Amino acid sequence: MTEFDANPFADPVEINPFQDPSVTQLTNANQQGIDDFNPFTENSRLTPAATDTKVPTAPKVAPSQPAILQPTVEPSPQANVSAAQLVLLRQQEELERKAAELDRKEQELKNESYNAKRNNWPPLPSFCPVKPCFYQDFAAEIPAGFQRTVKMLYYLWMFHSITLFLNLLACLAEFIQDAKHGVDFGLAILWFLLFTPCAFLCWYRPVYKAFRSDSSFNFFFFFFVFFCQIALYVIQAVGIPNWGVSGWIAALSWTSTNIAVAVVMMVVAAFFTACAALGLFLMQRVHSIFRRTGASFQRAQEEFSQGVFTNPSVRNAAATAASAAAQSTFQGN
Repeated sequence: MTEFDANPFADPVEINPFQDPSVTQLTNANQQGIDDFNPFTENSRLTPAATDTKVPTAPKVAPSQPAILQPTVEPSPQANVSAAQLVLLRQQEELERKAAELDRKEQELKNESYNAKRNNWPPLPSFCPVKPCFYQDFAAEIPAGFQRTVKMLYYLWMFHSITLFLNLLACLAEFIQDAKHGVDFGLAILWFLLFTPCAFLCWYRPVYKAFRSDSSFNFFFFFFVFFCQIALYVIQAVGIPNWGVSGWIAALSWTSTNIAVAVVMMVVAAFFTACAALGLFLMQRVHSIFRRTGASFQRAQEEFSQGVFTNPSVRNAAATAASAAAQSTFQGN
């Protein structure tokens, strides 16, 4: 039957909370421990009554040993000196090693710079027995603001060489038509073989070195030679007969005899005229740059004197001349 069958009108049953089994179990256990405890026995004083609960024991700590002061030993002066000497020797060895490393790197850089600046002009094939004579690199040696001017001068020299070659061909055509113009053909060959390298050495290389090292002496040398070159362009453009040039006068003299030869010579005369005009333009441009750089004739003289005195060949020649003069003086006495 369920709890609803109980009599609701009956007296309520008194419920004792201490009769709960869990509570009675604990009270009985504690009571048994109290009953077994005898305060007058020796064992009860030392050890409490055994219970079911376990008390955690603290970990055993090793007995600490008393601190022992280590006696400090002062190093002797000889030991200090030896240690200082060892430190100095190590530093000296490190410095020597670094110096040797720097010397090696410097030598490598010198070798690389030497290999990098090996002569590259004229650009000849490797199998050619003649090797390049000059080193030329506009990007590496010429300042960025002057590279265009130097390149224009280089192109002018190339145009100058082509003009002289065409002049040789025009004089050859003139010689084929009339044998009495053999002198013109011979002089045209001479002008081509002579003026092509001379122009490169006498005015292009000086202006290249002038812009490379800001040399007043090279600037003055360029102005002097290039002025003579422009005057020669004018003479060649005029075309004086029997001078080995195909200028306007020589070309016009063939208009009544042979039109083809006249046309070829007129083309060459136009090339000489263009060379003269370009030469004047570039000379004015270089002169304006020269004035902005602060160069002067006095500076050119100083550079020339320093170059002469520092030149080994000149010094050796002067020493030889001085010794010969001194020997002759002593022998005369």
